[in-house]
Amino acid sequence: MNIHIIGICGTFMGGVARLARDLGHTVTGSDANTYPPMSTQLESLGIALSEGYRANNIPADTDLVIVGNSISRGNPELEKVLDSGLRYTSGAQWLGENVLHNRWVLAVAGTHGKTTTSSLLAWILEYNQLAPGYLIGGVPENFGESARLGGDTPFFVIEADEYDTAFCDKRSKFVHYRPRTLILNNLEFDHADIFADLAAIQTQFHHLIRTVPRHGKIIQNAQATALDEVLEKGLWSERDTFGTIDSAWRAIKQCSDASQFTIEHAEETVDVSWELIGDHNMWNALAAVAAAHHVGVQLPHAAEALSQFKSVKRRMEKRYDHAGIRVFDDFAHHPTAIQTTLQAAKNQAPEHTLIAVLEPRSNTMRSGVHKDTLKSALKQADHVLLFAGSDLPWPIENLSDATTTVYTDTDTLLTELLQMTESTQTPSDIVIMSNGGFENIHQRLIARLSNNNHQA
Repeated sequence: MNIHIIGICGTFMGGVARLARDLGHTVTGSDANTYPPMSTQLESLGIALSEGYRANNIPADTDLVIVGNSISRGNPELEKVLDSGLRYTSGAQWLGENVLHNRWVLAVAGTHGKTTTSSLLAWILEYNQLAPGYLIGGVPENFGESARLGGDTPFFVIEADEYDTAFCDKRSKFVHYRPRTLILNNLEFDHADIFADLAAIQTQFHHLIRTVPRHGKIIQNAQATALDEVLEKGLWSERDTFGTIDSAWRAIKQCSDASQFTIEHAEETVDVSWELIGDHNMWNALAAVAAAHHVGVQLPHAAEALSQFKSVKRRMEKRYDHAGIRVFDDFAHHPTAIQTTLQAAKNQAPEHTLIAVLEPRSNTMRSGVHKDTLKSALKQADHVLLFAGSDLPWPIENLSDATTTVYTDTDTLLTELLQMTESTQTPSDIVIMSNGGFENIHQRLIARLSNNNHQA
């Protein structure tokens, strides 16, 4: 079959393209921004890419068009699809019908931690010779790619996103996945561009829970009251909880940065020592271990896998470490994620000067919904540099104070950031947080730091 994908270069749609190609289909695609690493990954698979959206990008022999959820009416390729009566579907629906329909699906849902937890779960299964397929909204370093069909086992791990499916299907993507094992990591208000309030998101989670079979299992974060409210609407499956002293799955931190902790379940106890830091990652690991246990992975074997886990690109990824300066890249998109990330960094190195550099780029952050909680989320940082851009619709300058500075251009931000690191007498940890490209600020900073060191 010849498949054309409109909006192919997102991590999810790029993963769909990879899976379609691996199933033997001929795949083409287009996107407004075809840039590495996804563009180079797709081209290496023999997938022809078109930059920009034009009606003639769709090959004449196309049998099916998969429409990304960022594509709206008015897009010239979508309009051609509708005018010509071409068969079309969403990425989530295609995935459910063509990849997941005969698999044991292990899905990870929640506002935060989906990518890391999905990567952890896939790696635990891989380490234990279960050869899972997976589609993850990031690049797990243990695998080096965001999607694969997997081996001969039925298991498929998927990051279950609550964002809407497509222009023609406003349900959350995850209702197409029909998991047998479902992690519910947490639940807060997000995606203000498509959800009116938290209750609207809870309704979608309720729809997801309705699809879990009677002998499937839901693994729920017992610390999230919003999830309790969802499950009060109906629960038809087995359930385990994690995150509290009364939960079926418990984790006990053995050091302040949570790089060492103990997992307890039933009568079993196992110690974990790993590369990741932060309480949030400890809970992510606990949920992944519980889900792996549901498919037969024993607790000691799961702990061994955690010790070999190498994290995920852009999740507190250390990009530079020289002369007392470390630079981290983090995909922060919500005040809770920002707070837990900075808390983890401070716990790991309390003697370091912690500098947070934030671009509020997600639709929700840009809308100003979280403007009142953003200040407290950043309080762990010794210095905060905020990038406002040119068209942020709320007065981010109101967050300015003795430790927080707002910038409207990244050149000035970079210059003053470098001056800040030069003036401090202690090692510096710079955490750059954005769910976008941030005008390539990471590489620009690293280049200037490297040049300064070379000149010195």
